[in-house]
Amino acid sequence: MGDIIVALATPPLKSALAVIRSSGEGVFRLAGKLFSQKLCSIEKRSSFVGYWSNEKGERIDQVVILCYPAEHSLTGEDALEIFCHGSPLVATRIIDSCLALGARYATNGEFTSRAFVHGKIDLVEAEAVNDLIEAASDEAQKLALMSLEGKASALLKPLRDRLAALLASVEVGFDYPEYEEETALSLEKAEAEASSIKGEIDSLIAEGHEGRLVKDGLKVALVGKPNVGKSTILNLLLGEEKAIVSPIPGTTRDVVEGETRYKGLVFRFLDTAGLRDNPEEIEKIGIEKSLASVDKADAVVLVLDEDRPLDEEEKDIERKARGKIFLVVVNKEDLREGKSRLEDKRIYLSAARKEKAQLLDALAKEAGVSAGAFARPSLNSSRQLSLLAKASRSLGEALENAKEDTLDLFSSAVLGAYTALRKLLGEEATLDLSDEIFSRFCVGK
Repeated sequence: MGDIIVALATPPLKSALAVIRSSGEGVFRLAGKLFSQKLCSIEKRSSFVGYWSNEKGERIDQVVILCYPAEHSLTGEDALEIFCHGSPLVATRIIDSCLALGARYATNGEFTSRAFVHGKIDLVEAEAVNDLIEAASDEAQKLALMSLEGKASALLKPLRDRLAALLASVEVGFDYPEYEEETALSLEKAEAEASSIKGEIDSLIAEGHEGRLVKDGLKVALVGKPNVGKSTILNLLLGEEKAIVSPIPGTTRDVVEGETRYKGLVFRFLDTAGLRDNPEEIEKIGIEKSLASVDKADAVVLVLDEDRPLDEEEKDIERKARGKIFLVVVNKEDLREGKSRLEDKRIYLSAARKEKAQLLDALAKEAGVSAGAFARPSLNSSRQLSLLAKASRSLGEALENAKEDTLDLFSSAVLGAYTALRKLLGEEATLDLSDEIFSRFCVGK
């Protein structure tokens, strides 16, 4: 990573200012050849105002430069930021001048990747950078910031250290097998410690699933037969005319999406094509997309326009939604005044009367996100949750092995849990893994 990288850190649009980042050994020397002031001996964070020229000495713009020596920079290398006027042409010419003197374009997430490689941040904190950029709600922003501040990593490091101590104590049984009583006692204590650590990891997994819902939101598929009011309900939930509403069956041919925020959660609604027999060819494609939406959704809302038992097609949707949140909504309550209700568990509303709180309250309740999930750090990405689950499984195996007094297998399983937590923090991350994570970042981050 000795080469110098450069990238635009702001969108490539006309604006008041643009920011260009550069990092790498020799970056101050390179910049000094293009800037009107020499930048060779920078020992502390410094700012300069002057003119930036190209490699031929032709002035490009008046700029402000912030210089960060390696010990004070995000990347752990000498780095600088150039603030120029927000013309895409000006920014491009400044970057081209750097490239002409040997710098190269940064790849996606390479600045953050270098911070990780140089030990400025761990992998959990690195992922939080992208989470903060992608945050779609105040609550998601707060969760990402807590992770970026190291609060999520702080949940892991004590468990990692306890597993390391547990492994060290178990190794005594291998190194000094002549002390049988001490070894037996060690295994008993080791079993209790492994059980305690597993319990804490399982709690982190449960909190992580809640955190994932706060961060990513809940994807909700609205399904049902044509003309039951799915599109009207979608428009009502979103507060805008997103979907076409018509009495003609089959109006919705594709999946229409939109999102709303309620009680700290983001709900991403998918209005799908109505389910019916013998649809025309284009409508048939829409129905296939409807069924695919059920598979992708976290929650499925089956909409009826009358209070009746589910038919076979609707029961099939219920079966496909097994393991997900599943709600039955009876719409058009304004046409059923005074009639008895078939089931207490159903949600009865009238989209025509702008009734939506019942559905949103039910979704929020079924999501099961506790109030604490909005205020505590959590390990909530798919990668983090899968590694926590692996650590929990390994400790479960260790406990089974402890019951059979197989110290070597117990130690091996505990090592699996320890390795999973180290990978989670990036201490055992392979190059391919970290590259995959940082490839999802934008250039310049």
